[in-house]
Amino acid sequence: MTLEERIVALARSAKKVSSSLATLPTTAKDRVLASMARLLDEHRHELKQANDLDLRDAAEKGLSTAMLDRLRLTDAVIDAMAVALEELRLLPDPVGKVEDFVKRPNGLQVGRMRVPLGVIAMIYESRPNVTVDAAALCLKTGNAVILRGGSEAFRSNLALAGLFHQALEAEGVPVDAVQLLPVTDRAAVDILLAQDELVDLVIPRGGEGLIRSVTAKSRIPVLKHYKGVCHIYIDKDADLHKVEAIVLNAKVQRPSACNALEGLLVHREVASRCLPPLAEALVARGVELRGCDVSRSLSPVITAAGDEDWGREFLDLILCVRVVTSYDEARDYIERYGSKHTECVITENYTTAQRFLAEIDASAVMVNASTRFNDGGQLGLGAEIGISTTKLHAYGPMGLEELTTRKFIVYGQGQVRG
Repeated sequence: MTLEERIVALARSAKKVSSSLATLPTTAKDRVLASMARLLDEHRHELKQANDLDLRDAAEKGLSTAMLDRLRLTDAVIDAMAVALEELRLLPDPVGKVEDFVKRPNGLQVGRMRVPLGVIAMIYESRPNVTVDAAALCLKTGNAVILRGGSEAFRSNLALAGLFHQALEAEGVPVDAVQLLPVTDRAAVDILLAQDELVDLVIPRGGEGLIRSVTAKSRIPVLKHYKGVCHIYIDKDADLHKVEAIVLNAKVQRPSACNALEGLLVHREVASRCLPPLAEALVARGVELRGCDVSRSLSPVITAAGDEDWGREFLDLILCVRVVTSYDEARDYIERYGSKHTECVITENYTTAQRFLAEIDASAVMVNASTRFNDGGQLGLGAEIGISTTKLHAYGPMGLEELTTRKFIVYGQGQVRG
């Protein structure tokens, strides 16, 4: 078979099995998730062996520190995958749920039923845990999934997909429900993106370059998340005792994550009290600070920011700092440089907090909390298949409900339209 024939056959098998997945009992889906969680624990040594080979090759190819961090499968990452599977198993199954039932004047009873999307293609870089998260979320929502991880994680993804097939087979669920593109050839992705009659949605997850490439080539609808340029605005009415912990967590805990802090805005009325100790604390944790003239006059550890730094996604221990004269200036800055991912205000002023929540356009807007909370697991979704920064059809972390749509159901007693 040619490469195109192989990819088309794979997509057809996913389409075929998707109809049976749509009516798969919740109990069967949950048994697969429990089985997969157990297999992760039992086979962690083999998983880490495969991952070590990927890490070795990736380092030899000169992948960045951020990419290597995303690629690494530690015991903690494997444990987190198992916990996410268990949390997902305990969540209600949205498929078949009927909502918004009303009785029309003519006696028709009209409701809306949640149904799977069909076949989802997931294209992602590094992060092998996405293999498990995506497969689990799609299974729970009755969707077939075609996975295409980055070539740098090929062995890790093969190992994880193999375990998922074991879990599916053990519970009598078709293994074609979860498929991994069996080649690293980039041409395979281009072929997959042309299968608009077989695949219903494409979700790319990775760097901006990957997402723009997928969007440009796809004949299938794409859910996009170009980048995570996240900001924290320290308001003049902020409780300064809260500032350091929130900012350090947002920037330092995992700087390579898309919900990590990239820009810090500080109101001038509190900047002289707040910024010097905060800057010292950040630098002590290895953060390079690049700021405006005012911020540099307040702290000698802040260097000059270049024009290209504002609105940049560093994915590293680098942070831009700007002192602003008002809430309005902070809002306008976020509107110009933000990426609609995550924005935060630190304030004790209720009115300011409510304005920020209402006026800031982002998939998650927070008051007095780290940007790192914009994550499906942290927000109660169990896991996420990605974070959408577009509004069709989802905005923010995509969990179970975001992987379904709603169809109208109508009960009648013989009514005809006049």
